[in-house]
Amino acid sequence: MTVKPDWLRVKAPQWERVGNVKETLRDLSLNTVCEEASCPNIGECFKAGTATFLIMGPACTRACPYCDIDFEKKPQPLDPTEPSRLAEAVRRMKLNHVVITSVNRDDLPDEGASQFVRCIEAVRTISPKTTIEVLIPDLCGNWEALEIILKAQPEVLNHNTETVPRLYKRTRPQGDYQRTLELLKISRQIAPWIYTKSGIMVGLGETDEEIRQVMQDLRAVDCDILTIGQYLQPTQKHLKVGDFIHPEQFAGWKKYGEEIGFLQVVSSPLTRSSYHAEQVRELMKQYPREKTSELI
Repeated sequence: MTVKPDWLRVKAPQWERVGNVKETLRDLSLNTVCEEASCPNIGECFKAGTATFLIMGPACTRACPYCDIDFEKKPQPLDPTEPSRLAEAVRRMKLNHVVITSVNRDDLPDEGASQFVRCIEAVRTISPKTTIEVLIPDLCGNWEALEIILKAQPEVLNHNTETVPRLYKRTRPQGDYQRTLELLKISRQIAPWIYTKSGIMVGLGETDEEIRQVMQDLRAVDCDILTIGQYLQPTQKHLKVGDFIHPEQFAGWKKYGEEIGFLQVVSSPLTRSSYHAEQVRELMKQYPREKTSELI
């Protein structure tokens, strides 16, 4: 693999704190996207006592060539104890904000929406002051499944755009750019108090103009929060890095995103979808929205 530039080198974590988080995860038999997707920030996040929980996994029904999560055409049945175990981890880790994501479960009738709901409800029961962010797949365009998740009223609905339309066929062959935009648009329409969020990887061969167009498209569906980070090749069998983007370029995208109306843009080489996700709590104070019990 290509040698990383200096700005992508991370300090070795203090494994005492990391080990405490790992111990909790192992004790409760939970998966995290931090580990399964080989996130470069795992040391920093685990040291801080945070993690992004990966439910319905660890195997995924899609085999995106950029992702390090294992592919399984017929994954294991859902575990009914997973929501309570996840909620217990939130309690033990004393999380103020939790991110719950999942593998794609195209094998399930509701794409796994009901498991998201059970996890949200379990966390609310055991830790009612914890704010909840769900990072969901595209649900194969099943908008009834999306509404099921929105009815559980997470504070943040995150769905990643991942890349520019031109690169979808190579990077995200089972995804659809317009479907991703539609998911975010519908989320805003039927639950306008829920903050919407999306993320883009760069360094796969896209142009600055293409990235800015994606940012415009996301604002056109009223997406609130955007993350932009450098793609890193997990193993030799995955897509190669096209180029390493300089931090100044990330700063330029952040400035542009704020200019066109995003409430928050987190843009840096090491940024990932849930990196410093707890900062949304401050965003919610700055831009409060009245929550209602009924979807529109």
